[in-house]
Amino acid sequence: MRTRECFPMVYSQSLAERIRLQFSGRRDIIERRMFGGVGFMLRGHLCVGVWQTSLIARVGPEQAEGALSEPNVRPFDVTGKPMRGWILIEAEAIDEDIQLVRWIELAQDFVSTLPPK
Repeated sequence: MRTRECFPMVYSQSLAERIRLQFSGRRDIIERRMFGGVGFMLRGHLCVGVWQTSLIARVGPEQAEGALSEPNVRPFDVTGKPMRGWILIEAEAIDEDIQLVRWIELAQDFVSTLPPK
């Protein structure tokens, strides 16, 4: 896969590995490079990913609205236009595995409602 120069592949390898461990043994998760980081696809939809040192999660518009009131959570925006239903969780909010698992499960719950691609 070719990498665009505007999105260098610099992201937290340790966070990516923590996510891989959460998805270990699952055959329905596919890992792909994207957003200058790495994404984990569920049924053809991006579920969670790593961008720089943060977790990105597709939680849907309703869940995103509530999540944005939490510390170290903001809209996912790398182009100047926030992606609706997506959030970025900064590293401080996912130091512990239980925190990371919470966000992954929230994203899986939403993405599993989408029709397969």
